[in-house]
Amino acid sequence: MKAKVTIREVAKAAGVAIGTASRALNRTGRVSEQAIAAVTKAARDLGYTPDSVAQSMRTRSTGVVGLLVSDLANPLYARIITAVESRLLTAGYALLVASTHNDEQREKTLVELFRRRRVDGLILGPCQAETPAYLDQLAADGPVIALDRDFQGGNAGVHVDHYHGALQATRYLLNLGHTRIALLTPGSVLRPGRERIVGYGDAFAERGLQPDPKLIRAEKSAMDFAFSEALSLLGSPAAPTAFLCLGTRILSGVLQALRHSGRLAPDDVSVVSIGDTDLSQLFSPAITSLTWDLEAVGTAVAELLLRRLDSTAPLEQERILLTTQMVLRESCGPVAKTATDAVVARKKTRTAP
Repeated sequence: MKAKVTIREVAKAAGVAIGTASRALNRTGRVSEQAIAAVTKAARDLGYTPDSVAQSMRTRSTGVVGLLVSDLANPLYARIITAVESRLLTAGYALLVASTHNDEQREKTLVELFRRRRVDGLILGPCQAETPAYLDQLAADGPVIALDRDFQGGNAGVHVDHYHGALQATRYLLNLGHTRIALLTPGSVLRPGRERIVGYGDAFAERGLQPDPKLIRAEKSAMDFAFSEALSLLGSPAAPTAFLCLGTRILSGVLQALRHSGRLAPDDVSVVSIGDTDLSQLFSPAITSLTWDLEAVGTAVAELLLRRLDSTAPLEQERILLTTQMVLRESCGPVAKTATDAVVARKKTRTAP
């Protein structure tokens, strides 16, 4: 039987003292990021497996961080999670990921499971507008970082500026002559959806206009919901001439509804995606998108958590706000004033060299 690798061998391979190697693996005391990376690599290369039970008893640390999001099928979350995991791994932490499916009871159950696992910290995007008591308790156990959410239990968070993003996207469509702009975004009570709705409304207000409240659909995120809602809107007497929608399954549903109703973008209807996904880039025509640096979100979240895990004293409240940018593609055009305009535009598109 192969002898078990010792901490002494890990320290030698990493070129550090045994004490430094122990602190790096246990995340205790002051250790440079360079030393942590070297020790982590040496331990991985040698196949070092510390006694996690004894280690936890000594340090009260499990070396595990929990991350809870609403929907793992959301491609925007996938890139954030990858960045979080990559940064935490270099610091010697494993990442435990779960999805709430936007279900409050499921969220509560998962939070309790994380507590039983004694995770060292939690990155959380709760599905509730108000902070429930169990999240306050979790924050008392260890650092909690808000992922694009506002809640009292988190003393740190990373947010995307959805307000100015929606403001910019709506202004863009208004400049093209669109005034009937449908907004499809899930979770009107949660921070992202709430801020998008406000930014959307303020863009209209700047011009002395008021959006039709019936064009705002902010209840669910499923593709079948988006398809039925978009189809209903397109079939109404005052149909929207543009859609501003979350670029996940909602965008899929909207594009399916356009096809089902015989409409084309950008000739008949303009489309802007909130979030730049593979679908936005690969669809024909490519979809104009509101984007933000997903990797930067994940890295910033991990850095916030690591600072709090490394600190022996309470840190000041810290919130990081990341900006959005518009990526102009081929899915938007001036509003067609008549059905004849749309037909002419469609013919030009089809006969263009």
